[in-house]
Amino acid sequence: MSRLPEALRRVRFPVIGSPLFIISNPTLVIEQCKAGIVGSMPALNARPASQLDEWLAEITETLAAHDRAHPESPSAPFAINQIVHKSNDRLEHDVALCAKYKVPIVITSLGAREDVNQAVHAWGGVVMHDIINDRFARKAIEKGADGLIAVAAGAGGHAGVKSPFALIQEIRAWFDGPLALSGAMATGGAVLAAQAMGADFAYIGSLFIATPEARASDAYKQCIVDSNSDDIVYSNLFTGVHGNYLAASIRNAGLDPANLPESDPSAMNFGGNAVKAWKDIWGCGQGIGAVKSVQPVAEVVARLRREYQAARERLIQ
Repeated sequence: MSRLPEALRRVRFPVIGSPLFIISNPTLVIEQCKAGIVGSMPALNARPASQLDEWLAEITETLAAHDRAHPESPSAPFAINQIVHKSNDRLEHDVALCAKYKVPIVITSLGAREDVNQAVHAWGGVVMHDIINDRFARKAIEKGADGLIAVAAGAGGHAGVKSPFALIQEIRAWFDGPLALSGAMATGGAVLAAQAMGADFAYIGSLFIATPEARASDAYKQCIVDSNSDDIVYSNLFTGVHGNYLAASIRNAGLDPANLPESDPSAMNFGGNAVKAWKDIWGCGQGIGAVKSVQPVAEVVARLRREYQAARERLIQ
């Protein structure tokens, strides 16, 4: 029997599209799932909170219609990201809506909650929890998460500092369940490399910002196309949690990317400052040197598939 839950066995290409705060929307999620990868979005992207009901209905109904019309290539499952930090006063409301639609995968962030995991399991869902080190990984599994998302150095948005080699080997020393790797991946070769290290899935976000389906400004998308890893700045100034951001957006906000002050980690703030993280300051990972143009999701995934196959063939030559 496969060690992966049934929902994850339905993924046709080993990629999970990471939830992008503000940017992810039903259109992006649907196109990712139709292309055979997990599409995801943060519950908090739906504003007002009542909009989440509409979005979940749209996603589930559209994917069901696609599967009826294309039984030969059914959609991958979708995921909803829940911020379980105490600052999220919508958590109970949003989890209840996920229960209503039996969301297949829930990605939990910024804390591990037994009650949330139990709620997801009650409707048959799978919980993937994102972590930045082995200590947090162990806590997440102890509290009932089914799988882990290892957020390594170079990942977009909130990210850790561990090498993916170190992080994966430490986790795989004791955990044999579902594992995704996040951090600077934007090619099919990187997807294969993640699997070679021991991950089941590559967890990719920044690549999908530069798509027509993403709810990002044209300037944001073009900045990704024009930038590379040298243009990524790691700072905790904007939210209290360290993350990776595009230097150009920091300069546009009147700040010097090379001389940013430190923030108080206890003052966690998701966009409440005069300069707002994610809206004014653009999150992005180090893998964007591979992004050469703005392309539809279907074309992006098709490219990843071609590169993945080419990488496999090189290994067996």
